[in-house]
Amino acid sequence: MDSAVVYVLVIIAVALAFDFINGFHDSANSIATVVATRVLTPGWAVLWAAFFNFVAAFVVGTAVAKTISKGLIDPAAVDANVILAGLLGAIAWNLLTWWLGLPSSSSHALIGGYGGAAVAKGGFGTLILSGWVKPVSFIFISPIIGVILGLTLSAALSWALQNQARAPMERLFRRLQLVSSALFSLSHGANDAQKTMGIIVGLLVATQAHFAGATGWMSHLYLQNADHVPFWIELSAYTAIGFGTALGGWRIVKTMGSKITRLQPFGGFCAETSGGLTILMASAWGIPVSTTHTITGAIVGVGASHRVSAVRWGVAGRITWAWVLTIPMSAAIAALSYLLLR
Repeated sequence: MDSAVVYVLVIIAVALAFDFINGFHDSANSIATVVATRVLTPGWAVLWAAFFNFVAAFVVGTAVAKTISKGLIDPAAVDANVILAGLLGAIAWNLLTWWLGLPSSSSHALIGGYGGAAVAKGGFGTLILSGWVKPVSFIFISPIIGVILGLTLSAALSWALQNQARAPMERLFRRLQLVSSALFSLSHGANDAQKTMGIIVGLLVATQAHFAGATGWMSHLYLQNADHVPFWIELSAYTAIGFGTALGGWRIVKTMGSKITRLQPFGGFCAETSGGLTILMASAWGIPVSTTHTITGAIVGVGASHRVSAVRWGVAGRITWAWVLTIPMSAAIAALSYLLLR
């Protein structure tokens, strides 16, 4: 096995490490509301979320993976160093924001790092600008949809159930929140694991010359184009994100679950349902969106449906700054990483 093949295998391992960190970093998105409302203990919550992260492998397509692998960067500009540098930029930013307890976007860290590495190699001409419109615009669109759906669902159910006794409704929504948490965890796996799948596919297409004519297990590493995502890549990505979620990123849980607004099972159900539906819709359209942005918007919408002052806007402002900085910061780290690797 020559050094070039080993290098590709190392990068695949780094990509799966990013996927693991993605699950670890973004586990708060899946479990913060169900933990904050005390429907599940933290331990059971992460196992619940991890299971549905993994189940997503069998119920969604690969449209997001194809967008990442061939819709953002000119394939001619992609090589192993570009992929590795992009992953290093995303991982560094994810770990920094995890340490600070800020729910930033792993999705935009990855595409920012990927783009920054490509620009460092070949300039801005390497970017497929039309492919960046949806991911960048959904930085703003997905939380707005989350706010609207969260506010609307919360207000509509509050009106419909206003004459019902409080205690039975509390018990009902504690059960329903298990369903909504599962839905959101499923959508998280569906969108986020596919981004790593797209990166691995892009890597194997860029390095296909190393695996042409390979036999045995190495023959599975030969990909001529990004039109098909092999099942072993899907399974690896969903397994990695599931394990990452199972370990959990507890620093961010507190921010998401209680610092933005106080949630009860009713509000948790509305936020998770709204966020999950938004992300599944984007996944079907092949749009890599941020689960962080979406669930934060939904939580804000649920809080605002009661009263505007129920939302801690200062905390929401700090989170927004992390969103704004994610793409340029991960791009800068990735660009520097590429220059060092080259």
